[in-house]
Amino acid sequence: MCPHCRAFISTKDRTCPYCHEEVEPRRAGSSSGGPALGGLIPQAHFTTVLLITINIGLYLAMTIYSLKGDNPQAFMDLDTRTLIAFGAKFTPAIALGQYWRLVLAGFLHLNLLHILMNMWVLFDLGATVEEFYGTARFIVIYFVATVAGFYASAVFSPALSAGASAGLFGLIGAMIALGVRDRTGMGGAIRGMYIRWAIYVTIIGFFLGADHAAHFGGGLAGFALAFLGGTPSAFGGTRESVWKGLAVASIALTAVSFVLMVSFLVSARL
Repeated sequence: MCPHCRAFISTKDRTCPYCHEEVEPRRAGSSSGGPALGGLIPQAHFTTVLLITINIGLYLAMTIYSLKGDNPQAFMDLDTRTLIAFGAKFTPAIALGQYWRLVLAGFLHLNLLHILMNMWVLFDLGATVEEFYGTARFIVIYFVATVAGFYASAVFSPALSAGASAGLFGLIGAMIALGVRDRTGMGGAIRGMYIRWAIYVTIIGFFLGADHAAHFGGGLAGFALAFLGGTPSAFGGTRESVWKGLAVASIALTAVSFVLMVSFLVSARL
């Protein structure tokens, strides 16, 4: 992508054919993980794989916890007690100051089908967003979209909810923003494809009882951040340093949320 006009160009171009500005050669470490397992798994990005690992690890921990609570169907469908204990979006608890639930809810899932569907989408979509926006922006977009999504859910939907889909809609919003910013035919194709993604997932969600407030809140937050922030500059600078600082802050707040969740489990002896 041209660092000046954001048009898609060939990696062999040294001058952008659209704005005619000089561009530097493709950087060797430009946030692309490359294929894994001899190409069987494309674009295996570390951040995306790490997020998937955390989600699966938490689901297994919740399953064990639920089994101890005499829930024989725990692996397939988690009970309400377990979800509340581990940090699902529970509006009364958030109103009492447990704001860490706005973060943790994005790492929890209601049942086996829920986590399988979300991790499948995250594996594909996360790698794509990280490819275009870089790791720092990817982390910030995912974090803010998750928090914004579950905040919107707490305001507009009283039901207990959880899932990575608020963050995933944020990533979809980021890809739509990419298409809006890019005025070429490629940009239009990207915009159209991810708008269709959003429509399809929303329609499916009506049949599955999805938390649409979390979806729309996350999607709007992801779109706004990506549209205003744009893609990484090949030349670095202050703006890129700010994004890296925001990414560190996002990771730190997520870590604090996990600590508060563990503290809640221990103190409440749930």
